[in-house]
Amino acid sequence: MITFRSVTIGDVSLLHHWDKQPHVIAANPNDDWEWEMELRRSPSWREMLIAELDGRPLGFIQIIDPALENTQYWGEIGTGYRAIDIWIGETADLAKGYGTIMMKQAIHLCFSNPDVKAILVDPLASNTRSHRFYERLGFRYVEKRRFGSDDCFVYRLDRNH
Repeated sequence: MITFRSVTIGDVSLLHHWDKQPHVIAANPNDDWEWEMELRRSPSWREMLIAELDGRPLGFIQIIDPALENTQYWGEIGTGYRAIDIWIGETADLAKGYGTIMMKQAIHLCFSNPDVKAILVDPLASNTRSHRFYERLGFRYVEKRRFGSDDCFVYRLDRNH
């Protein structure tokens, strides 16, 4: 069974370890999450979660309200959205359906708030595997956008998909 728990400062070494995994680097090559600093903050617009499989850490999920997020990464955006970052930590746990289960649970969590009308994700434009993953879950391609130094595809999942 996959469950979520809040990330804690005790997860710093685990998150640094996952950040060094080739598949995580390939999906997110230009990000420095600055875990030591970020895990000491708990802004109201963000949830950082560890997915666990029968108590064993499996992956990471971040859910944000992009309208309130302090860097304005998503630019001018109205209310009623959530944006999700997700990854599986260990290579051995890839291609086993865990990401699908994690994402379905994250989608359910987002839409449990009646004010949320849509969910956004921004995989790298070059990451065709993640494009297929999100499309299988009902996300639709919106546009190609540059975020920092990354060319990304923006996908959207509406509440009534």
